[in-house]
Amino acid sequence: MPMEDYGKLRRDRRAQMAELKSHRRVEVGPFVCFYFESYDTMLHQVHEMLYIERGGEAQIADELEAYNSLVPDGGELVATMMFEIEDKDRRARELARLGHAEETVSLSIDGEEIKANLEADQDRTTEDGKTSAVHFLHFPFTAKQIAAFKQPGAKAILSLAHAHYAHMALIPEAVRVALAKDFD
Repeated sequence: MPMEDYGKLRRDRRAQMAELKSHRRVEVGPFVCFYFESYDTMLHQVHEMLYIERGGEAQIADELEAYNSLVPDGGELVATMMFEIEDKDRRARELARLGHAEETVSLSIDGEEIKANLEADQDRTTEDGKTSAVHFLHFPFTAKQIAAFKQPGAKAILSLAHAHYAHMALIPEAVRVALAKDFD
């Protein structure tokens, strides 16, 4: 969409996206949040980046390359995992002790564990053991797991099993219903 047109619609689009995202968010423990991505969330992100950075036509290919892999392919859920700690000193301390936390993420459905696959764009933990505040994760499902996830009332649990951050959360029913549509 041309940025002039997007600018006119931006306020309404952002409000619509906030509503959509409210049904795609899961908090796990005191400061980790998962934002499950979709075609719509990524299209919005691309438009926002183009609008904010004003890179014009030359920027489009780079934004699409950056975000296309975060659109679920029909057999997976895709999430952005964020360590959300406002205080910068505390954030630095926590991230320094949570190296490789991204490798301990899983989602279980009907007792079957689905390990998260990391986005292969870059290593998100430094050599000294500090993890990034943002991680991109893919949860590949089998046909059986998709069917189980789509069942009304299905118990889906999202967890991290890091030595310094071991927490889990039941995915709320409204979120599970919204995410189940990613398999259609």
